[in-house]
This record gives sequence, C-alpha cells and structure tokens, in this order.
Amino acid sequence: MVSNDIKMVQHISSDPTAIGQFGLSMVTLVAASQKLGLTNGLGVLVPVAFFLGGVAQLYAGIMDSKHNKSFGANVFTCFGLFWMTMAIVWMIKSGVFGEVLAKQYDVKQLGGYVINSHLGFILLPMGKSTGILRKLNKQQ
Repeated sequence: MVSNDIKMVQHISSDPTAIGQFGLSMVTLVAASQKLGLTNGLGVLVPVAFFLGGVAQLYAGIMDSKHNKSFGANVFTCFGLFWMTMAIVWMIKSGVFGEVLAKQYDVKQLGGYVINSHLGFILLPMGKSTGILRKLNKQQ
C-alpha cells in the first residue's frame, strides 16, 4: 500500500549572516584603505573583493534563501555579485585578460554600473520595509 502522507523535512544549518557580514566589512575596509590613499595597488584588493566580498556573500545569500530569509538572500546575493564583478573589472583594467580587453576599459560603463548597483542597494531595504516585495509576489 502506498502512503500519500506529506512529511515536513527540516534542514538544520547555522545562520550564514555572520559570514556575509564579515565579507562585507573586510572588503569595505580594504577598498576604503585604498581609496583613502593608505594603501595602493590592487594586489590585495582583488582577491579580497572576489573571495570575501563576492564568494562569501554569495554563499551567505544562497544560504539565507534556503532559510527563507528574503532580505538577507537578496542583499548578500546582490553585494556578492557586485564585488565579484568589481574584482573582474579591476583585473581587466590591469591587463590580466590581455591588452586588447584592457584598452577597451571604459570608466563611463563602470560608473553606470556602480550608480545603478547602488540605487538597487538603496531600494532593496526600502522595498523590504514597505512590503513592496510581498505585494509584488502576491500579484504573480
């Protein structure tokens, strides 16, 4: 006889928010030290941006999604992808992928990307606090 009972399965894991916050704080400190002129070059900034700013936050976002935390999932995933992109942009600018690509580096494109990303980062918390995301999900 086949049983059609529905069983709830709970996957227990730790809260990933700490690793996302650690990645965000570390990449922010390293990037700020370079922008303030305390350090120079991209030798440390690129790996920190890619791994702590990118991979760690992307992981935290995916895990927050599994924990049904939509705010953490959205914010950490967006920030993670932002920092991964910035690390690759800096590698392109410094010629890691060849001179042809480095010559095509356009600071205006980077500016547009950064401005639009930051607008999204500003709007994410506002959408969460006003319930816009819930309203949009109900309409679908």
